[in-house]
Amino acid sequence: MPEGRYVTSWAEVQFLPGGAEAVKRFQEAGFLVLLVSNQRAIAKGLVTQHGLDSLHRRMWQELFQGEKGFDGVYYCPHDADPPCGCRKPQPGMLLAAAQDRGIDLTASWMVGDSESDVEAGRRAGCRTIRIGLLDVRLSTSADEVAGSLQEAANIILAMESAAGPIPTCH
Repeated sequence: MPEGRYVTSWAEVQFLPGGAEAVKRFQEAGFLVLLVSNQRAIAKGLVTQHGLDSLHRRMWQELFQGEKGFDGVYYCPHDADPPCGCRKPQPGMLLAAAQDRGIDLTASWMVGDSESDVEAGRRAGCRTIRIGLLDVRLSTSADEVAGSLQEAANIILAMESAAGPIPTCH
C-alpha cells in the first residue's frame, strides 16, 4: 500500500501472488519466517489494535488455509512523528524478534517491498532483498532484488543451500 494509504478493512486486503507458497518453502527448508509491518493506521485512529489483530487472523486463515503460516507477526502501531525505534526504517521490530526468538540477524534475510524495509534490515545487520518492480535495481541499497516473493525465495534458498539452513528475519 502506498505511503499515506492504509488497509483498514478486509475489502482492502491484497495478497502477493505466491506468498503462501514462498513461506511454506522457507519453513520446509528450516527457516523461521516472521512478518514485520508498520501499522500507522492505529496511531491515526483509522483502525484499533483489536481490529488489526482480527484482520491479521482473517488474512492468516485465507492465505494459509489451515497450514502453519508465519512463525510470528511484529508490528509498529506508532505514527511517524515523534520517531520511535520500532517503525521501519528503524530496526526495532527486527531487534525485538531476534531477542524474543534467539535469531542471529547477521545470518538472516529481510525481504520487503520498500526502501524502508531494506533500510531496517540493513540497520539490523540482515542481508536484504527488495521485491517489486524489475527496475528497482536502479534505486535500492538492497543486497539483492527480485520481481516477487517467489523469486526472492528462489534466490535465498539457492544461496543458502550451499551454506546450510539459516533463519530469516521475514
